[in-house]
Amino acid sequence: MPEDGCSPAASRDFQRARAARPPPHLNLESTTMDMGMIGLGRMGANMAQRLAQGGHRIVGFDPKAEARNAIEANGCASADSLDALVAKLPAPRTIWMMVPAGSITKGTVDELLKRLAAGDTIVDGGNSNYKDSLAQAELCQAKGIYFVDCGTSGGVWGLAEGYSMMIGGETDAVERLRPIFETLAPAKDKGWGHVGVSGAGHYTKMVHNGIEYGLMQAYAEGFSILEHKTDFNLDLHKVAEIWRTGSVVRSWLLDLLSDALAKNPEMAGIAPFVADSGEGRWTVSEAIDLNVPAPVITASLIERLRSRDTESFSSKLLSAMRNEFGGHPITKQ
Repeated sequence: MPEDGCSPAASRDFQRARAARPPPHLNLESTTMDMGMIGLGRMGANMAQRLAQGGHRIVGFDPKAEARNAIEANGCASADSLDALVAKLPAPRTIWMMVPAGSITKGTVDELLKRLAAGDTIVDGGNSNYKDSLAQAELCQAKGIYFVDCGTSGGVWGLAEGYSMMIGGETDAVERLRPIFETLAPAKDKGWGHVGVSGAGHYTKMVHNGIEYGLMQAYAEGFSILEHKTDFNLDLHKVAEIWRTGSVVRSWLLDLLSDALAKNPEMAGIAPFVADSGEGRWTVSEAIDLNVPAPVITASLIERLRSRDTESFSSKLLSAMRNEFGGHPITKQ
């Protein structure tokens, strides 16, 4: 149990209780809005629920009936098709997408453009490539529809804690959606901002995630060094708890790392396989295009790729070369 006396289970119960209450900074008599939410996975459903708690009228759409039923239980309406979603929203309509980046986002925008009218707004809150967002904005502009790209951070904790949002798009569109952003954010005037024209929001979020790669890699390597120093038999969870307060390396990632170590000190049952969702690759590519050295972010991306190679041919070659030039022993499988 952590030294503050709160077990991980108790902490989760506390977070669930907080999530059931309206965000504390909200005045429910303030401006409310009608909005559609497409994509009711964990992020989309939690965002819809937070907005409903803030007094907004949310209509959600997801191909899965169980996802639609779940948000209805949390104060939202639902629609079983895009046509029904658009029909349930008053003009000018606002529709927020939380769907996978790439072809699904592009396809969803294409379908919405067939159904929306001039003055409506599409918000892409997923992790789209900023170049895709620039293209989507151009398509929308040709039809008089606003396109807002919102880089969204907060993960599964966003319902209780609020979301960090980096927003790109035309000023008029962003200002009209201010009540939505103020409700989703950790505070009305903190954790969100209009960072620039269309594409700027997802560009900023791309670099944010590149930095995240580097931070996570540094923590992982540091704790691995501590774990390998068997002479001291260090309690890694205790070390993490010490660093969480007053240390220059304290952060929310360290909080999460400490929680993970409390639950599973040996990381038992976890395969050393680390996925990436694309933003780290895009950040490295952008750094190369701009001639900006980014060795830490690049190395963290390469480490993720290396983690997936359970039959590393390159490592086998390294072992073979050491044997060839120095007679060093080869470890057999």
